[in-house]
Amino acid sequence: MKELADAAAIDPGVFAANTGFMILCSGLVFLMLPGLSLFFGGLVQNRNILSTTMHSYAMLGIGSVFWAAIGYSLAFGADIGGVIGGAEHALLGGVGATADGPVPGIPHVLFMTFQCMIACLTPALISGAYAERTRFPAMALFSALWLLMVYSPLAHWVWGGGWLQRLGALDFAGGAVVHMSSGAAALAAAHVLGRRKNLELGEIAPHNLPLTILGAGLLWLGWFGFNSGGAYAANAQAASAMAATQLSAASGLLGWLFVETLHYGKPTTFGAASGVLAGLVSITPAAGFVEPASGLAIGFVGGMLCYGGMMLKLRFRYDDALDVVAIHGVGGTWGALATGIWATAAMGGVDGLLRGNAGQMGVQCLSIAAAWLYCYAATRVALAVTGVFTKLRADEPEQLRGLDLGEHNERAYNI
Repeated sequence: MKELADAAAIDPGVFAANTGFMILCSGLVFLMLPGLSLFFGGLVQNRNILSTTMHSYAMLGIGSVFWAAIGYSLAFGADIGGVIGGAEHALLGGVGATADGPVPGIPHVLFMTFQCMIACLTPALISGAYAERTRFPAMALFSALWLLMVYSPLAHWVWGGGWLQRLGALDFAGGAVVHMSSGAAALAAAHVLGRRKNLELGEIAPHNLPLTILGAGLLWLGWFGFNSGGAYAANAQAASAMAATQLSAASGLLGWLFVETLHYGKPTTFGAASGVLAGLVSITPAAGFVEPASGLAIGFVGGMLCYGGMMLKLRFRYDDALDVVAIHGVGGTWGALATGIWATAAMGGVDGLLRGNAGQMGVQCLSIAAAWLYCYAATRVALAVTGVFTKLRADEPEQLRGLDLGEHNERAYNI
């Protein structure tokens, strides 16, 4: 508590309760990266678990450095034409412990840190699409480029005073900025990198589903900070967002298992974990703008739609290794539409379709189209630039031997 008191002494505008709350939320979002590494790691073959988990852990380094260097400024610096932020916050210039940042009541540096955690998470999500066939140097360079070329501009459009925010697009915690962007990027990466060699030889089964279940549980916990933190205050909106998050995750689990049982004949543990994520993704753009009970419908429908999204890669034969397009792309898109349907001005946003504001659906659809088109095209450019400097794809012998040995000279299991 002394540190909070000291912060208030530096700037009386810093509200201690909100500051403490946002420190907690930042830590919970950080926890999502280890959770994601376990979730993805359990789904790949045992000879690729270290390379897969490395993608998430490395983003804590790559993302933090590039976010502090220029990414934060591009996202939240002074608006330039509604498209990008200025360079005044490069190397965190003017980002201090006083409450002079985008959100009153908390130190500017804390707002930057919370956003940093989200900026690290988003490129890590993409790695699920290119797992088991991408070289680590290519992953590192691509992720840095993507953060600056795709994530930062989109964050400015939606949250930093850009053109979509001015139009009134609603995205409470990252439906477009995090999930649609990673889904579109995952689709682009799958198209560019092609199918895994092992996949051509036969079906690839997860090697450790209990690890995936543990990762899903950590993601579920971290998501409370992710979504509730979108309120930037310890207030009623944050509490409502937390309740909506829990209900949507729970109903997403049931929605996925319902349609999986109809289609596959049995409910699976993989389906339970995936359904939870589908519900969490679906509620993300809506969490603070809808009543908590709306999360029941949003999550349940999201679970079913994301299961259907998983079937798309079988129909169109793109190799999205860990279903990033299905869960984050489809779930984020549905969540943005659901926000336009169930939003209520009483929660701090505007009324949606069910409360007589059909126009909000048009704005949401525009934001969806902009996010998908820009992120897909810009990701193709980022991959092309990366390919100029380093080979993107591991060769066939390395894929068959495993990227743990090929890229990191390590084994996960010495048995």
